[in-house]
Amino acid sequence: MLNELNLPNLCILLSLYTGLRIGEICGLQWQDINLKQSSISVTKTVERISMGDGKTKVVINPPKTKSSIRKVYMPSFLVDILKSYKSSPELFILSGQIQPKEPRFLQYHFKTVIKKLNISGLSFHSLRHTYASMCIENGFDPKTLSELLGHADVKITLNTYVHSSDSLKKKYVKRLAG
Repeated sequence: MLNELNLPNLCILLSLYTGLRIGEICGLQWQDINLKQSSISVTKTVERISMGDGKTKVVINPPKTKSSIRKVYMPSFLVDILKSYKSSPELFILSGQIQPKEPRFLQYHFKTVIKKLNISGLSFHSLRHTYASMCIENGFDPKTLSELLGHADVKITLNTYVHSSDSLKKKYVKRLAG
């Protein structure tokens, strides 16, 4: 399971290297991927909603805010991987079908993967935090990161996703010497 790159594992990689939310990943169709531009158009999200009668259903909706509708860029290695999986435009990436998988499916798969890796205390959303931290450590300015994450306000990004690390502090202090 861990050494094969199946569709659910590919979606975990996509989230880790793009910062997409779990519902956004579940809502991705191949028509949303532009391999030439190394970009993803985020235009929808998949979620399970309450019907008010104790029942729920899976729906596809626009993202929760206007700023969540966005273009996100991918690193080249991810584009190369996606090329080998590319399928019909209307198919959802995670399911490989014309119907999406719900976020719970990907959440359960993620928990299985981290359990096999003997990692605890992580949720799928941790991938988004990791992405934001990696971006800051690699010199992304907060405004750009905020737009990539789909936040309306850079303060949300800074207060929620950006965490300082000792290595980053040391790196910046070393700059003072030279």
